[in-house]
Amino acid sequence: MMKTEPKAGMHMKIVDLHVHSNKSDGTCSPSELVDLAIQKGLSAFALTDHDTTAGLDEAIEYAKDRDIEVVPGIEFSTEYQGRDIHVLGLAIDYKAPVFADRLQAFVDSRIGRNRKMCRNLTEAGIDISYEKLMAAYPGAVITRAHYARYLLDHGYVKSLPEAFERYVGDHCPYFVPREKVTPVQAVQLIRQAKGIPVLAHPTLYHMGKDALQKLVSSLTEAGLVGLEAVYSTYSAGEEREMRQLALRNGLLISGGSDFHGSNKPGLELATGYHGKLVIPYDIWERLKEKRRELYEN
Repeated sequence: MMKTEPKAGMHMKIVDLHVHSNKSDGTCSPSELVDLAIQKGLSAFALTDHDTTAGLDEAIEYAKDRDIEVVPGIEFSTEYQGRDIHVLGLAIDYKAPVFADRLQAFVDSRIGRNRKMCRNLTEAGIDISYEKLMAAYPGAVITRAHYARYLLDHGYVKSLPEAFERYVGDHCPYFVPREKVTPVQAVQLIRQAKGIPVLAHPTLYHMGKDALQKLVSSLTEAGLVGLEAVYSTYSAGEEREMRQLALRNGLLISGGSDFHGSNKPGLELATGYHGKLVIPYDIWERLKEKRRELYEN
């Protein structure tokens, strides 16, 4: 097994480099995440909301006088050969004008998509509008998880999976796809913001080894730095495969829980499912060293 618990009596510094707040599809506020991270014994965590940096100021400000490092991050939803591929940006300069402008374009495209989806659902007899969604989830970047929660809370479905099956899944008549950047574009944008681009949870794409290697090669050429080799759902064999894939491509490894609060029941910050996840601080240390090497020399 790759994941080893620290021995009794030893204090091992741990991190979590993939965390969501209620500014995208998590349920904890950025400040609550800081408190929870401290409670869990984390030395650092990366706030990586989907396509938004809206929670970063709050988390960083709240953590100032507390003994925890908040890593400014983002998780881009990108499209590659019909698949949804996620690229994490860690330690980004999220206030860089070029980055902020491009991000605003993503937000605008998402708003347009959401207005169309609300119209489709209204025509299906559901009392919903973009304004009502915004009122229900103030300050959040609206994702399909918010639609599912809204439909559940208003009695249109009996479970979140049913909402996806009937209303907001990829193949539902009401679903409107959003214009997405490619994974290569996401990597390039993260590099422009002096960040560390990391391919998130590669095993979840179910691509087959050759196809995954082809994707990783093209991203590495574009400036990919890391690969999420330690992750909540991986078996020991999958983790080993991901570590080998990173090694073969000269990439560093990253690790994260992909914590979403109560939107992913049983998945804990820092420790994943059943307390099995352990991400040592030296994983983050190596990524930071690489960032210094890339941008500060």
